[in-house]
Amino acid sequence: MDAFYASVEQRDNPDLKGKPIAVGYGEARGVVATASYEARKFGVHSAMPSLTAKKKCPGLIFIPPRFEVYHEVSSQLREIFLEYTDWVEPLSLDEAFLDVTVNHKNNPSASLIAREIQQKIFEKTGLTASAGVSINKFLAKIASDYKKPNGFFVIPPEEVETFVENLKIEQFFGVGKVTTQKMHHHRIFTGYDLKQRSEAELVNLFGKMGHSLYLNARGIDNREVEPNRITKSISTETTFLQDKNNLNLLTLELYHLAKEAFERMKKENFFGKTITIKIKYADFKTITRSKTLTQPLNDFQQLWPVAREMMKQIDLTGQPVRLVGFGVSNAPFQQPYDHSLGEQSASNQRPPEFRTLFELDDNYN
Repeated sequence: MDAFYASVEQRDNPDLKGKPIAVGYGEARGVVATASYEARKFGVHSAMPSLTAKKKCPGLIFIPPRFEVYHEVSSQLREIFLEYTDWVEPLSLDEAFLDVTVNHKNNPSASLIAREIQQKIFEKTGLTASAGVSINKFLAKIASDYKKPNGFFVIPPEEVETFVENLKIEQFFGVGKVTTQKMHHHRIFTGYDLKQRSEAELVNLFGKMGHSLYLNARGIDNREVEPNRITKSISTETTFLQDKNNLNLLTLELYHLAKEAFERMKKENFFGKTITIKIKYADFKTITRSKTLTQPLNDFQQLWPVAREMMKQIDLTGQPVRLVGFGVSNAPFQQPYDHSLGEQSASNQRPPEFRTLFELDDNYN
């Protein structure tokens, strides 16, 4: 959705409409989860420290997140998507790829489907969504970022080459600030510049990413929409308002994180064998410790003693701790569930001819 969390809060509280708001906590250790468009005009964006956001926008209103509401809206969105296709690949609570090559409405136009879905989202949730339509994930993702909020943008096959050549290099998926600087150093500023480099040269400069950059510069992305993506890990973490160096207090925080993670594990039927604890010290040094068991962790009374013993082995004699995280991964293979068949399916074969991506979150500017 467009500024998803913030839009939900403005929808549910009319007094917040038209005002600069940030979902998150305004304390010293707080971080902005997302900001309304009114706040973004001041340069406020997601992942920004709350104190920095307040300096940029003195009138900024902080709203505590209500994740249960966001999950409820996300479920409503998914119900709408599944009316059109079973090939829905969620990327987050508010973002998804849809493959509508063949669809339940027998509508040959991806553009018309995108428009219909935008309208249904507004009617059902009172929120706006931006949609991008094109022939693959790379292009649809870029198209979805155009003309926000409530945007709609199509990149037809015959315009792909020209469109990509004119893209700024920082608009390419996965190209962040550091990579952009490196690109500029090598005089790569646009898709056209990127296209002039050989695949071998790009791999030499950017590692494995060079392969996808080479293809993307030509408008190629062979990734399929994956409706049955398997959960690889479940994790939770918390940043303290004040640093802690007391083992008992840290263990108590870890207990609550482990309980939260285990509830999600039960809900998603995900029971991994590897426990990971993450510690970030006051100087921002981060360490992780992992332990793999022989059996899946499907009982909290089995999981917690292991996590507790792992915490005891972490060095707390130096820097105090500002963040604790807990995660579980390495679940035995589970056959993905195919909603279109109503039973376990080992196949995921679908021609990637024409895909639609609905961009439902633009937290990152």
